[in-house]
Amino acid sequence: MQRNFWRKIKDEITIWRVGALPGFVVIVFIIIARLTGSMQFLEWITLDYFLRLRPIEPIDERIALIGINEEDIKRVGHPIPDQEIAALLKKLQKYKPRVIGLDIVRDRSVNPGQNQLVEVFQESKNIIGIEKVLPDKISPPPDLPSEQIGFSDIIYDKDGKSRRNHLGIPNNQGYKYSFSLRLVAAYLSHENILLENGIRDPETMRFRSTELPRFLPNTGGYVKTDAGGLQVLINFRSGEERFRTLSLNDIKTDKFNHNWVSDRIIIIGMTAPSAPDLIATSAIANTKLHGEIYGAEFHAHSASQIISAVLDGRPLLKSWSDGWTYLWILCWGFFGISLGRLTQSAWKNLLAVGAASVYLIGIGYFALLLWGWWIPVAPVLLILAINGVGLSAFAFYQYDKALKSQIFVRQHAIEMAFRDIHNGPLQTLAVLLRNVQNQDFAKEQLLERLQTLNREIRSIDENLTRDALDEQEILCLGSGLKLDLKRPINDLFYEVYSDTNERNLPEFSTLKVKVCSFEPIEEECLSIEKKRELCQFLEEALCNVGKHAVGVTQLTAIGINKTGWYTLRIEDNGPGIQSSSESKGTKHSKNLAKQFGGFFHRENLSSQGTMCELTWPLKNKVRYLRKLKSILKSFFQKS
Repeated sequence: MQRNFWRKIKDEITIWRVGALPGFVVIVFIIIARLTGSMQFLEWITLDYFLRLRPIEPIDERIALIGINEEDIKRVGHPIPDQEIAALLKKLQKYKPRVIGLDIVRDRSVNPGQNQLVEVFQESKNIIGIEKVLPDKISPPPDLPSEQIGFSDIIYDKDGKSRRNHLGIPNNQGYKYSFSLRLVAAYLSHENILLENGIRDPETMRFRSTELPRFLPNTGGYVKTDAGGLQVLINFRSGEERFRTLSLNDIKTDKFNHNWVSDRIIIIGMTAPSAPDLIATSAIANTKLHGEIYGAEFHAHSASQIISAVLDGRPLLKSWSDGWTYLWILCWGFFGISLGRLTQSAWKNLLAVGAASVYLIGIGYFALLLWGWWIPVAPVLLILAINGVGLSAFAFYQYDKALKSQIFVRQHAIEMAFRDIHNGPLQTLAVLLRNVQNQDFAKEQLLERLQTLNREIRSIDENLTRDALDEQEILCLGSGLKLDLKRPINDLFYEVYSDTNERNLPEFSTLKVKVCSFEPIEEECLSIEKKRELCQFLEEALCNVGKHAVGVTQLTAIGINKTGWYTLRIEDNGPGIQSSSESKGTKHSKNLAKQFGGFFHRENLSSQGTMCELTWPLKNKVRYLRKLKSILKSFFQKS
């Protein structure tokens, strides 16, 4: 038992060594592709898709947008005059917003109204203006102090989409902060929450206990990306309306709820197609601009995610370190290989891979939704698809098939040897034993029988050697007669019947009536191997009569071809079955019937004797094709 156990372990190791090799090649290939950045686009698409699938979030009431639209431009012109901006800022200050972000370039005055705007800038400490520092620089409004300036530069990925934002950039004049971070810091200062350095990561920033996850060159699906300054991924808000948006005219005509502005962050920006300030993103579903949002809304998302994380616990996007990431990919890759070994069936494998893929997508989605973890899904799905459905499963299947084929060949050789021994030497030996027990053998007869037994035993080695040399179209019967298996099966049955009846078996001496009739079978229905099995079955059944049916006088062997089934039946009028135990020959006949898709039946006849019957279906594809061709031909002739 222990020996069999270790042999199975050894066989399994061999199977894994051969079958798993293509799977490991695929894993290495995917890891190399990811290390070189070839998987970035797939991982970006996956991240955007998960963000779009999130449930709708309520409007962030802490931020309101004032968008200067086409109607506003028609009324006041473009660029927007300083006096219009000054009037807007003065009116907004009446409702006491916490901070006002002016996302409109004002590096120089746009008359009329320069003095009015300068006056508003000097009187207001809660206005944040913009500048651009990367790489095309645009100066900030000259009348605003540096602590009321933030840069509004946008970072784009290689696909033209924006998924991250700069919060701070060191330069020769010191450290510059982004427009959105200035807005957040001003807003949270009213809650006595100040901007500080990180604790777990001293190179990042934090508000109270909320540290902003710093973007690194290999964060998430990114590979060797420029992570200069302090960057963070943007967890865009979901929903059709993310922030309340008013127009310039709404403010001027006082057509708005004052509570929408009071104690809020107000961001003023352009929302007119004629003065485009558009940012491409695929992370927000149902955008009015078909995959684009205005710059003012982009800054609102950047500010909202930080405020929501600090005050509401909404997750910020983060990712694992490289070590954990590639360990995750390796584990799933090994799991994909294991599926190919465990299922060993195309449909089962496809179902298992489908279930595993759904589970993986669920893990990736809920990890992002609940905790903000961006984990690798795209490369793992690719490995599952290639390994689970393709290479590994195929390799395991082919190797397992080859192994089973070898076992089948060995088993078949054993069965062939058993047939040759059972139908030849064992039959002769049984007769010898019976005659020796009855002491009715002369010395010459005994010598003749022993010579026959010797000849039959030696012929077994010849038969097995011939089979090993692939002489598959010859069958050697127990008597030594060789049959050409290319002949029709009914002719072969007659040969087997006649030859076996002429063998010197003890009970054949009392036979008086011999009946045989074998209906033909179309050649397409039988392979050479099936013919061999059937002839050996008939020979064994007849030998059993000659050896055990004491006093038999009648032997019938018939073959009936009826309604797509063939029945080979052998009947005698001997004493019937004497033993209730199942012989090896009977077991082999049942296995043969199962192999043919039919059934085997052996029983005592009601009158006297034994009936042995093998029935199997005739699967004649050629006949069906001919019939279909005939039907189609008849149909077209009628039409």
